[in-house]
Amino acid sequence: MDRLKQIETFVAVATKGSLTAAALAEGIAPAVIGRRIDALEERLGVKLLVRTTRRISLTHEGSAFLEDAQRLLVDLANAEASVSAGGVKASGHLRITAPAGFGRRHVAPLVPRFLAEHPEVSISLNLSDRVVDLVNEGFDCAIRVGDLPDSSLVSVRLADNRRLCVASPAYLARRGWPAHPQDITQHECLILSSEASQTRGWAFTVDGQPTYVRPPARLDCSDGQVLHAWCLEGLGLAWRSLWEVEADVRAGKLQSVLDDYIAPPNGIYAVFAQRKHLPLRLRLWIDFVKQAYGDPTYWRAVP
Repeated sequence: MDRLKQIETFVAVATKGSLTAAALAEGIAPAVIGRRIDALEERLGVKLLVRTTRRISLTHEGSAFLEDAQRLLVDLANAEASVSAGGVKASGHLRITAPAGFGRRHVAPLVPRFLAEHPEVSISLNLSDRVVDLVNEGFDCAIRVGDLPDSSLVSVRLADNRRLCVASPAYLARRGWPAHPQDITQHECLILSSEASQTRGWAFTVDGQPTYVRPPARLDCSDGQVLHAWCLEGLGLAWRSLWEVEADVRAGKLQSVLDDYIAPPNGIYAVFAQRKHLPLRLRLWIDFVKQAYGDPTYWRAVP
């Protein structure tokens, strides 16, 4: 049995949620889909899916394999396109969405550079902190930061996203340094009030395990840029992404605390609808952003 077909079938079942839906999309019997999944699991020596009469769910190994499998299929499609496209130029319109703060600093500056390389492509960039419905709102791609919800969308990891607990030197001189994550409950904290963010609290690693601490909310705001400014003014501790505060930490305007308890990074992703044949302009955009973010000097160069 073809190994690539097994992987394609696994991705189809995982994203569509059932053997029947995957079989219907391919025009074959569900039993054939089931045999491919069985063969894949036997070859890998792990259980990828838990199948009941009502639903399909991913095992821990299945979730990890899904991300790698989706990336493999996208990379393969890109490799084929680069050969088959030959001298064909990318053209047409791209609709892209990204979070407002991250988009201003790390997506918008890339757009003119991409258009300079592909003069027959045009782009609409939407910056919004709400989670845009790509399919129903007609977007080709979203750049998203953080843990992704389960969905039928395809994601490509572009970079890691580390988060730090930071404060101004003036605040730390006034209130002292927290020594343990639980100490933040005794500090003035600046909270992101967006419903989609920080709902479980601030993430740390304690004794090798992920730990969430819910800080007190003396000041909260739905705009991360405002929290950043308040933190620079010495109004409290903030839990911010490295892409936002690194320049200020390097300049000494902010200091990171609780560095021994930093949580593992989540991700920065390109997210798009499941398609067999992505437009060349979208494939090139994803590759362009991934290459930019993959350059170690990129993050230090952005102010």
